[in-house]
Amino acid sequence: MCEEKEKISYRGRIAPTPSGYLHQGHVETFKVAYQRAQERNGKIVFRNDDIDKNRSKNFFFQAAIEDLKGLGIEWDEGPDCGGKFGPYNQSERGALYFDILAMLAQMGFIYPCSKSRKDIEKFELKSREGNEFLFPKKLRPPISKKAINQIDLTTNWRFWTEWGSQVSFLDQRAGEMKFEIGRDFSDFLVWRKEGIASYELATVVDDHLMQISEVVRGEDLLISSARQCLLFEALGWSTPSFYHCKLLYGSDGKKLSKSTRTLPRLYAFDC
Repeated sequence: MCEEKEKISYRGRIAPTPSGYLHQGHVETFKVAYQRAQERNGKIVFRNDDIDKNRSKNFFFQAAIEDLKGLGIEWDEGPDCGGKFGPYNQSERGALYFDILAMLAQMGFIYPCSKSRKDIEKFELKSREGNEFLFPKKLRPPISKKAINQIDLTTNWRFWTEWGSQVSFLDQRAGEMKFEIGRDFSDFLVWRKEGIASYELATVVDDHLMQISEVVRGEDLLISSARQCLLFEALGWSTPSFYHCKLLYGSDGKKLSKSTRTLPRLYAFDC
């Protein structure tokens, strides 16, 4: 169980991934984050989640800044707030992520993994929602939770999970969320063989260091929140509250994504 701990003050965040222009779903989520901070006399941190340098483009990041400013969304830390308060670019924070990776390895929470996607998919173990393949227990190393001091950054690293156990947290919009390891997700990546932290690890490290008290995101990231609860717990860090926004769908009934964005600038939408 991820226990919610009382926070002294409210700190939210806006953290776009600059791999495409924002769409209406992003905007609605960022609006909620901004409104919840305003209602609680809190602060908003703007973070550039550009951890994947191959997919991230600076012009998408600049476009997001312009779009959000055009919609009246403001932030207290991040771009245009002075060097003391940002900008915060994940692509420049690799040393921080490595330090935490090494800590997790020394505590025996992670292990190196050379298995390919094809190796995993051969077992045909799919999550309850059917949208991802589970990492099979048979592909794990023979010894679990072993302290590791030598870190190879050119291989994948996974977090040990306890199959059959539950991860739960209170969602501030939808109530209690429960997930079962081995049905909803299993051992997940914390480091990629390309030499970069995974989304899960980078997000947890940054949310902790930036003292984020509530994470507002889309409900398509509920499983990510459950995984991140395990990382917060393993590291002995306070878990932020979560608020998962409902997803928006296009006229074709599909979830909005950056690949379906049709207009070049967001302020062309009637928001």
